[in-house]
Amino acid sequence: MTDIRPHLQSQLAGLFTVENKALEAQVGATFAPDAVVHISDPVGVLHGTNDIVERFIAPLRRALSAPRRRDLMVFGGQNRRDYGGTWVSAVTHITGLFTAPLWGVAPSGKLIYLRIGEFWRVEGDKIVEGRVIVDLLDLLHQCGRWPLAEAHYGAPITFPAPATQDGLCPANREAGEASLDIVERMLGALHVYDPDSFGSDGQVGAGGTWAPDFAWYGPGGIGSTVTWPGFVDHHRAQFLQAFPDRQGGNHYCRIGDGAYAAVSGWPSMTMTHKGTYLGVPATNKALTLRVMDFYRCADGLIAENWVLLDYVHLLNQMGVDVIAEAALR
Repeated sequence: MTDIRPHLQSQLAGLFTVENKALEAQVGATFAPDAVVHISDPVGVLHGTNDIVERFIAPLRRALSAPRRRDLMVFGGQNRRDYGGTWVSAVTHITGLFTAPLWGVAPSGKLIYLRIGEFWRVEGDKIVEGRVIVDLLDLLHQCGRWPLAEAHYGAPITFPAPATQDGLCPANREAGEASLDIVERMLGALHVYDPDSFGSDGQVGAGGTWAPDFAWYGPGGIGSTVTWPGFVDHHRAQFLQAFPDRQGGNHYCRIGDGAYAAVSGWPSMTMTHKGTYLGVPATNKALTLRVMDFYRCADGLIAENWVLLDYVHLLNQMGVDVIAEAALR
């Protein structure tokens, strides 16, 4: 069977390197004519190649001078969920000088690393469906225009590549089933927690699924951290205090490939906003959250976890337009 991963990686990179006159042909070679792509707020759902160009690729090319993809990982496989399909996932940055507005975000004139998570369903050699989260909160942080009353709970770092430097089309693909098994075991235990310590059985220690020194790379608004105590202090405690009834795991896609696994829900979580979060007081509104998680496993444990969340959409539901707020800074 043909390995679609390197082909798709090359095609996606070409979207930012071809000349303007060749862009339409490049998009047509990458996406099926009737492809449907769901993009995080404020972009929305794109239908067909013209829409993909006009509302997603062209705005990025206009906003960034000398744009390039810098992929951290590209891997894929057969979807374990009933939704089905062959999927390729990626964590990437689009880099370049931010010289023109992008979806309402004013340019900084400086180099940016625009963090993006992707899930692509492929048929033959083309994308027929996609989900994409663009981390605009992190972009606002890079531009020095933070729109919220509270800053990141963890460290707002640029996402690193896997420590093993083998996330681009990994080898030993058969190991992907075992990697996904580990992740699913972790997910199965994560929803039950101690309301005082915010601990969950089956996470760390004997019988746990996380390596003692695991790294957790969170999106704009949360930030990154290491180890279970760091995860609790810099993300989990604040999230559960604000959304104590959250339910997750509603995934359309779960795939494993080599030492890697990825899951995504659109939305994945449902919850009620019952406490202050990122400085936004409780609204008691029912909310949903779009989620992408990418994992690297080693020695039967999760060693690294990269997380993309559509926080622009979440905060809009909480009554905060972060792009409009940033324009006032």
